[in-house]
This record gives sequence, structure tokens and C-alpha cells, in this order.
Amino acid sequence: MSADSGVAEAAAVLRAGGLVAFPTETVYGLGANALDAQAVARIFAAKARPSFDPLITHLAEAAELEKLVGTVSPAVAVLAERFWPGPLTLIVDRPAAIPPIVTSGLETMAVRVPDHAAARGLIAAAGVPVAAPSANRFGQLSPTWAEHVVAGLGAAVDVVLDGGPTRCGIESTIVDVRGERPVVLRLGALPVESLEEAVGPVTVRPGSSGQPVAPGTLAAHYAPRTPLRLVTGAGPMDGGGARRGFLGFRSRPAGEWAAVEVLSSDGDLTEAAARLFDALHRLDGAGVDEIVVEPVPEVGVGRAVNDRLRRAAATWG
Repeated sequence: MSADSGVAEAAAVLRAGGLVAFPTETVYGLGANALDAQAVARIFAAKARPSFDPLITHLAEAAELEKLVGTVSPAVAVLAERFWPGPLTLIVDRPAAIPPIVTSGLETMAVRVPDHAAARGLIAAAGVPVAAPSANRFGQLSPTWAEHVVAGLGAAVDVVLDGGPTRCGIESTIVDVRGERPVVLRLGALPVESLEEAVGPVTVRPGSSGQPVAPGTLAAHYAPRTPLRLVTGAGPMDGGGARRGFLGFRSRPAGEWAAVEVLSSDGDLTEAAARLFDALHRLDGAGVDEIVVEPVPEVGVGRAVNDRLRRAAATWG
């Protein structure tokens, strides 16, 4: 249903313990009432998500965080004021009101305020915080259109709010602010450079050893069903007449390719990020035997794009 007209109905579904897929500025989320452990369990079942991988709790307004967790730290206050609503997720202590299933048993909670009118309207209308990972099967390509959600999850979702394509196209940046220096646990749509302008130097540690503290940090993730190979300038870039698809940054390579997607002919990394998953969805549905991908420049949001490509390739490595 339309995100403009279906918010009230979707909010009622959330309050009743149902699952709602909804657009954010990053990707589509699969939401449940974060205060309802049984509803949250349906997220894990629908996605076939392992119980050790925690979820992000979404709020309608930044002011709701203090109501939920009590006094917030100065670091949380600074980042929330600067970047919320927006594609930034913060790691804070889990409040008693949030059941352990949301955080996979951890005493920390990932939380953010999305920068999308339909998402915030849905959360506000539901009157509860909303736990929501990406609205796809676990480990597969993230959804940036409602059609991706329907194709991936189908009847497992009670309501899909269609808000068109998402603006950022990749997930939020996740930052742990509990220590002396902020630690980036997942690269995302908010560039590291923007964080450092606000709070000074940060540590980047986008990986997990043992149980993840943040979602999207496993070595293999974000993968199409078609084998994907990430190459550099020194790698083979000729289609060779085989049924290969190609995902390029600015232009298509020489040779014969069964399908080609270019992320940004102008070399715009923001556009490349916004188009990444949609382009991979199309290549995944093109009937090719392999998807060959070249990295983008390792700067700004390009670092997050390459992070997704590396994890996707690791699935097929």
C-alpha cells in the first residue's frame, strides 16, 4: 500500500504484533513493536535471521531516546543533535523496557531516528519504538524498492508500505559511543569524514569477532544469489562472451557482457551508493552465471559501498 495513505493501518498492525515493511532514507526496514518479544521473534523467523545478530530500534524523534534510556551521554547528545533524523545508528546501553531478543541478549542497544517522513509517521502513529532490520532474507541483497521486499519476503510481511526508491541506498553508519573515542562498527550512508567533523577522530572497526555488537558486520553478507567476484584494475575485466554481468562505477568495460550496470557516469559516489543494491538486484535477475564488480573510490560514502561489495564477494569466495 502507499506510504502516504497506509500509515494508520500499518501502525495498527504494529500495535497488534504484526510485521510492517516500511521505507527509510537508507533501505526498507522490516518492523515490529520493539516492546513485544513475540512480535520481534517474527522478524527473525521471516528473515531466517540467526538469533545472535541484534536489531536496530527506530524512534520517531530524538527526544524519545532519553525517555527510553534515561540520561544520555554527552557524546550521544552531540551526535543525535547533529545527525538525527538521519542515517546514523548509535550503540547505547539497553533499557529494561527493550526485551533481550531485540539485542540478541546483549546489554547494548542499537538505535536511530530515520530521516523519512513515512517511517517517522509510522513510528509516531504506532506509539512504540520499532525494531527493524533490512526487509530481506538474511545475508542477501538489501531492499531499496518495495518490489524488492515483496520478491524476497512475500507473505511473511503483513503490510508493505511503498515509498518508492530509498534515497541513500545503503544502510546507516553504526557508531559505538560508550568509550573515550567513538568506534565505527559499520560503515554506512553517513561518511566517516562527517562524523569526524562533528566529534574529532574516530576509530573504524567494521567487523565482528564472536557475537556481533551491531548488525551487518559479519564477513559474508549483502550477497546476491548469483556468484559475485570483486576485481581491481589488475583483474580480468573482459566478459569473454560468457554469461557474465558487470557492475561498474563510471563506465562499462570492453568485451561482451550479458548485462551491464553503471553506478554513476558522473563519478558521483552518493549516486553510486543510492543505485548499488538496485543495480545488483537487476543483475541478480538477469540470468547470468557470475557478476563481476569493480570497486569505487575508497573515500566518503565510497568506503561503505566497497564494504558491501567485499562482504558480498566473501559469500562466494
